[in-house]
Amino acid sequence: MTTTAVRPETPGTATRPARRPQLRGERSRAASLGLHSVLGVAAFIAAFPVAWILYISLGPGEFDYQHASRILGKATLSNYSYVIHHTGFLTWLMNSVIVGLGTMLVGVLIAASAGYAVSRMRFPGHGTLMYSFLLTQMFPVAVLMVPLYKIMASLGLLDTYGGLILIYCTTAVPYSAWLLKGYFDTIPVEIDEAGQIDGLTPFGTFWRLIVPLAKPGLSVAAFYTFITAWGEVAYASHFMLSEGKYTLSVGLQTYISQFNSQWNYMAATSVLIAIPAAIVFYLVQKHLVAGLTAGGTKG
Repeated sequence: MTTTAVRPETPGTATRPARRPQLRGERSRAASLGLHSVLGVAAFIAAFPVAWILYISLGPGEFDYQHASRILGKATLSNYSYVIHHTGFLTWLMNSVIVGLGTMLVGVLIAASAGYAVSRMRFPGHGTLMYSFLLTQMFPVAVLMVPLYKIMASLGLLDTYGGLILIYCTTAVPYSAWLLKGYFDTIPVEIDEAGQIDGLTPFGTFWRLIVPLAKPGLSVAAFYTFITAWGEVAYASHFMLSEGKYTLSVGLQTYISQFNSQWNYMAATSVLIAIPAAIVFYLVQKHLVAGLTAGGTKG
């Protein structure tokens, strides 16, 4: 019988643990550190303009932005008080809410109907319809301004909320229709067939069965259409002619005159403009990732 001698350990030394093998696809510590460094720099670049505007808005003087280091010692909220109580901010806010919510409701309704029709139905020109949506995005605002102005004037829609909402829908609907078409493609057709067996009309199937399943995609489309209308300047400044119909983006231009620019009030108004958009983003952010990824799985 053979015996194996056990080599005694040297006093004062410990057994070195075996190194865990790196799994396939697992990042090394150096790679993780580099990735987090890049993400940190990207986050700083994205957040810095917002933080800078917020900081500038605390300076009481219109030229304080030229000496930003002095703002911290005399920071105040007086700019916000002036904007809210001594300008047309509340009127601009109400107008922007009306236009933004109107564009969101009308745009999502049209885009969802078009996306669902192309996804489920085969009719003459169904493919051409979607590509015609893309064609409308090829023309810059400067080219469309004059013909749209003439159309709105002939229809009596200048200086009206409805006219501006329709114009914004021409920008928001094409992208939203493509997004929702891709999302509807991921929903099994058997659900539509089950609704038909239960006696539902095509609209009933769409409204009662498909829409609840498409909430993530609809949330993305709603957020996009709202933001499209909320921050737009060119159309609003040319088609809303009376001061009582100014939106926030147009009202912001009133702080700029031929001789000076009131940067402190502009900064405070910019921060206030961003708050409703942030609220809308917070309400739909749970569905944004799911809607964007699922909408891109099929085309």
